[in-house]
Parts: sequence; structure tokens; C-alpha cells
Amino acid sequence: MNEETGTYRIAGGHVLRPDMTVERADVLVDREAGVTEAVGDPDDLPGAEATLDAEDSLVMPGLVNAHTHVAMTLLRGYADDKPLDAWLQEDIWPVEGVLEPADVRAGARLGVLEMIQSGTTAFADMYFHVGQVADVVAEAGLRARLGHGVVTVGKDDDAARADFQESLEVAREFDGAADGRVRTALMPHSLTTVDADLLDEYVAAAREAGVPVHLHANETRDEVAPIVDEHGQRPLAFARERGLLQSEDFLAHGVHLDESEIEVLAETGTGVVHCPASNMKLASGMAPVQELLDAGVPVALGTDGAASNNDLSMFDELRDAAMLGKLAADDASAVPAEAAVEMATADGAEVLGLPGGRVEAGAAADLAVLDLDAAHLTPRHDLVSHLAYAASAADVRHTVCDGHVLMRDREVLTLDAAATKREAGRRARAAVDRAEDGD
Repeated sequence: MNEETGTYRIAGGHVLRPDMTVERADVLVDREAGVTEAVGDPDDLPGAEATLDAEDSLVMPGLVNAHTHVAMTLLRGYADDKPLDAWLQEDIWPVEGVLEPADVRAGARLGVLEMIQSGTTAFADMYFHVGQVADVVAEAGLRARLGHGVVTVGKDDDAARADFQESLEVAREFDGAADGRVRTALMPHSLTTVDADLLDEYVAAAREAGVPVHLHANETRDEVAPIVDEHGQRPLAFARERGLLQSEDFLAHGVHLDESEIEVLAETGTGVVHCPASNMKLASGMAPVQELLDAGVPVALGTDGAASNNDLSMFDELRDAAMLGKLAADDASAVPAEAAVEMATADGAEVLGLPGGRVEAGAAADLAVLDLDAAHLTPRHDLVSHLAYAASAADVRHTVCDGHVLMRDREVLTLDAAATKREAGRRARAAVDRAEDGD
């Protein structure tokens, strides 16, 4: 099809509707407006200038990866099978300390390539050299909410303040980049890795600037105990006193939440991004996802970084979320397939405050087209069940964001896949060598 056409039809397939029903329908996309113009019976839709074939396929919302560190693809497989604190301090932070802007660009491009190939159309990213990531988002055609991650531990007062100031300035500078597809946030790493006084000051500044806040919270018991010991209160009570936990804010992980904290999240409308694969791999624990859903807390899904996952496939995350949710609740009916799919699509878009997540007229045309012609997707008793328990990244046939076709018939159109992989591999090896030579 002609990528410059004004309208095109995604034709011949089935469509996943917002109510989780599936029907035979075509989708009419207005490429210039970036929206879905109509969804319906092929005979009832107006003509289009081009067609994207969806025969024997399912048109679904593009997946939303609501928490990751995308350039950490450079560290995939570098350090495994260790607890979080040791993994960060002994392996990850030393390499990250020598990363150059071009390294982050290469790692981000590799991660974005992987996400396009697996049907993800939007993501949230906490890292550094954010301008490099924003450039990659613009190049590749996805949506993102980006921020500079702040860590003040081990820094003097001037350096700590400069780190926070950079996060705020980055949020101001890049909001609206990539033709509006990039939004931003202030991103302190966590309550235990940033100075409390500076957190107070810069959260207030973010509110004044209309910038949301994203941070890790209650990921491990070691993130909970210091707050309780020092301040005599649970982390989210401490966070709320600092001006955090507003409806536009969102937290990553939320593994070790108690009942009072779940109530606070429900009252404030603060979103939680569940990262089941990373939580399992680092033995962080099992988040109380069904309790959060029952309380009305907005819950999204994220992969976390590829160094602790070790891939960026949201289909893998979907399955992990549904499976681990049952184990955590000791209930086979917990986190059912429909809930898991919604967390990965509409709920993820809501938590990030980004368009997308639904296939319906007037919605952003952020879509994935899944090839159903596979043994592991046969028979088709329940396609929503298949999305949660059987589908894989390799089943994605086309990926569309903002009306633009980013991948057609497994060929990524906006990035050179071979060159991206070569450059990321080269830069990953060089960065590790620099870090290890510095020991």
C-alpha cells in the first residue's frame, strides 16, 4: 500500500472491540488525522485509497508498555540471577555510568525495533540522555512518555540538585516532541534513592509546570523498610505528604503494598504499572493485582528493562500477569484474560495519559494486526484467551501508530533492522569493556 495515502482500509479480518468481543469487521484509518475513522461491516464502509490486508488476522489495539528503560537492551543477558540491589550496584550501574549519548540512542533504537515487531505502539521510559530517546521515537513513529531518571544517592548537594533540575528541564523541553507523540514526566527513581527535601521541592515545581510524576515504589521489601523505620509510615503515605500520588501520576511495580496503600491509590486515582516478569526474575515478590483491580486502582503492564526481563514483548507480559495474578491471589479466577488484555491496552493508555488502547471510531489509530494462522492459535474458541495465554510477538503481522504503518507483513518500515542490531551489539560490547577496564 502507499504509505502517503489519506485513508486506507485494514481489510478482511476480525476486530477486538473495547468490550472484549470479537467481530468480523474492517477498519477505516485516516492516516493524516491519525485516527480510526470507522469500524464495521465491509459493505457498509466507504471506499479507501489503499488496503492493508488483515485476512485471517485479528485487529487489536496496539500494546502499551507502561514502564521500561528502553536503552537497557544493551545490557540484555549481561547480569542475571541476582537480587535487585546487588544486580544494580555490582553490574548495572557501573556499565550505565560509562554509557555515552550515542550508546543510549543505539539501545533505544534496538528496543523500539523490538517493540514495533511485537505490536507495541506506546511506552513509558525512565532513563538518561532523554533527547536521544526522543529522537528515536520521532524516527520510529511510536508514542512515548519520557523522563530523566533521578538518583541522588552518593551525590553532593549540587550534583543532586542538578539531577533533579535536569529531569524537570527535560520534561519541559521534550513535551510535545515527535509531532506531539512524546509526552513527558518528572521521574525520580524511587523514594529511597532520592533526597526527600529535593523531592518536595521538585514535585512542587512539576505541579506548577503541569508535569506528572513517575517513580518506582514498593518494588522490594528493602524499599519499604527504610521509609517505615525512618519516618514511621508506609511509603505511599510518605509519598502523599510530599505531594505525590495525583491522578496523572503513576508508579512502577507496587509489589509490597498494604491495604492502606491500596486505599490511597484508589482515592487518588494514581496508576500502578505491574511488571510481573521483572518482579519474578529479581525475586521481588508478587504484586496484589486483583486487590488493586477490585479497589478500582488503574493498573497497566510494563516489561521493565530488557536487562531484567529479558525481552520487551508485551504478549509475554500479558501471560505472566494473568498467571502470576492467580498465584498471588491463590485463586484461578483472578486476573482473567479480559482484565490482562485491558491492562496491556486501554488501561495502559489511560495510566500514561496517552491516546490509544481502543479500536473504535474516533480513537487514535494505534493498532496491531495479529496473524491467526498458527498452530498455537488453533482452534479459535476464544481469541481473547489466546491473546492472554497463547499469542506471541512473532504473531504480529502489522503495527500501526498514529495512523502510520510502522510494520507491514513483518517488515519494519521506519527503522533499518539489520543496521540497528549491528550498531547496538557493537556499542554494548564497547560499553561493557569500558566499565570492566575501569574496575
